[in-house]
Amino acid sequence: MAFSLSSLFLVCYILKFTLALIILNKEIETSRGMLYPRESETREVRTLDGIWNFVRSDETNPTQGIRDGWFKDDLSKSMPTIPMPVPASYNDITTEQTLRDHVGTVWYDRKFFVPRSWGQDQRVWLRFGSVHYEAFVWINGRSAVKHEMGHLPFETEVTHLLNYGAENRITVMCDNALIQTTVPQGKISEVANDDGVTIIQSYTFDFFNYAGIHRSVHLYTTPKTFIEEVEVKTNLSQNNSVGTVDYSITVNGTAANEAENTLFARLQIYNREGVQVANVTSDSKLVGSLQVDNVKPWWPYLMHSDPGYLYELEIRLYAAKEQLLDVYRLKVGIRTLSWTNTTFLINGKPIYFRGFGRHEDADVRGRGLDNALMARDFNLLKWIGANAYRTSHYPYSEESMQFADQHGIMIIDECPSVDTENFNQVLLDRHKSSLEQLVHRDRNHPSVVMWSIANEPRTGQVNADTYFQFVANYTRSLDSTRPITAAIAVPSNDDKAGRHLDIISFNRYNAWYSNTGRLDMVTQRVISEATGWNKKYDKPVLMSEYGADTLEGLHLQPAFVWSEEFQTEVFSRHFKAFDALRRQKWFIGEFVWNFADFKTAQTYTRVGGNKKGVFTRARQPKAAAHLLRQRYFALGREVDQCNVPNDLFTYIVDVGASNVNHDSADL
Repeated sequence: MAFSLSSLFLVCYILKFTLALIILNKEIETSRGMLYPRESETREVRTLDGIWNFVRSDETNPTQGIRDGWFKDDLSKSMPTIPMPVPASYNDITTEQTLRDHVGTVWYDRKFFVPRSWGQDQRVWLRFGSVHYEAFVWINGRSAVKHEMGHLPFETEVTHLLNYGAENRITVMCDNALIQTTVPQGKISEVANDDGVTIIQSYTFDFFNYAGIHRSVHLYTTPKTFIEEVEVKTNLSQNNSVGTVDYSITVNGTAANEAENTLFARLQIYNREGVQVANVTSDSKLVGSLQVDNVKPWWPYLMHSDPGYLYELEIRLYAAKEQLLDVYRLKVGIRTLSWTNTTFLINGKPIYFRGFGRHEDADVRGRGLDNALMARDFNLLKWIGANAYRTSHYPYSEESMQFADQHGIMIIDECPSVDTENFNQVLLDRHKSSLEQLVHRDRNHPSVVMWSIANEPRTGQVNADTYFQFVANYTRSLDSTRPITAAIAVPSNDDKAGRHLDIISFNRYNAWYSNTGRLDMVTQRVISEATGWNKKYDKPVLMSEYGADTLEGLHLQPAFVWSEEFQTEVFSRHFKAFDALRRQKWFIGEFVWNFADFKTAQTYTRVGGNKKGVFTRARQPKAAAHLLRQRYFALGREVDQCNVPNDLFTYIVDVGASNVNHDSADL
């Protein structure tokens, strides 16, 4: 039977469409190393932070620098340069619109000296905290490393590329272009303008695509045989009085490959006062455990009078005849995590999350690391009584993870997958790679209590089921000690990913994007949706985003959209829903969107950016921040029996004459 031409075209189309839907769970390349650079008896660390030279490429000719060999000599000999701070996003540093909105490649370089002593019997490594989105690095004109994936670290050995006791040059090309197979996704197009054509970067996520060398650049040394990786897992027993730290050490170097040269490690744990509380000597497998008696567990903020307790684990690597090879130290918080289909527990105690979605975003420096800003943010988190935040929508700096460990702030750690759609093999492989790098980097942090594998993915699309099954199972293979979630925005009836998660998180903007301005359409809708998620999947549920844009200083009575009164009312209506849901036990948390105002792409729906923060971009409170503070501490008193601040309520009136007394117990 002969096919008509139209039938043949239809068969070919179906075949092509079917092939496009086939996604395989392929093996991906895994990262190694990535210990945070720390000085010790055997290691030295230097920073290359500071002012670098900078060149913006022609958007219509992004590969010119590669073809013309800009990396072979000083950038200034190829193009005029401007000074550019590192770390920082480059977008807001100058007053030029062309740089703020630039799409494509930019170039950095700087000179530095390496001590003569570094060339003697040791190895030298170059490490970037992050470059967004893709980085190409040269040392003295020779290729050193390439890395794709913003917000995550990468490193390479540069021992053979350096001039010791002499000047060196580092050159970096950064490409911020996002396409349908990058994580996150975007699109590049050419659009006509008054002068011809311009390159346009579009994306669906609602935050500005800041780019550049966002975090610190380090040079550090190790011995020739050194501690490459350390993985720790902790446990508590005997009513949380005994702690166990399981360790696994990976070694790199020549001695590690010599059968006659057996390696071993001595490990000591020290408490906060510097007193040794545990020690062990490993065998050649470099795997074992330490026991800490009378342990002080790591507790979240407000759950204990001494939250965020950290021990120091000291690792000394030896070769035969007691030859000391390497020393590395890291902080360890001893705690347990567990979860069921109704609850989430830390150290055996149920958790109720109260926190924020956040952004690494600030004036001038964009997404660049800023220690002063980080310290301010953590002070505000503690002031408001939050015990958690989500790293929306990408991994945050390693320094902020260390700060969270110290302050007892729990983290839902999110990879850069946001608004994920058009599922395909290349995207899946990169998505898994982003999670592998994230888990590898953050697995030892006690503050990290959950992995978020995506934000608002299009989980109603064809292939979402298979795609997220692969992503979730791969994440579990990397770390089975923490639950997996994703912030989902599609209705529960349409979702195909939730069955692969451990915790259901959902985003919804009642009275803002839905039924705008209708404060009478919030409470029951939140209750109904949360209940629907629980009934569908029989898993714990938390609300990972809710809120309303608010222009600081705008006051309207009765409450009206964009006013401070409206944001306060939206919060209050959600609080009623959360309190009703908390009685169901399976509802385990509430996260405001957002901690602070942040920059977005230009759009008529955004006045200078997204204004849903309870703090301004300058980190000053809006009216809703004070309301939220009263709620979070009230919840802390009820759930965790914490003390409340003396200034939580402003003095109003002396009611003593009426024989009615009120104190914090009335919470």
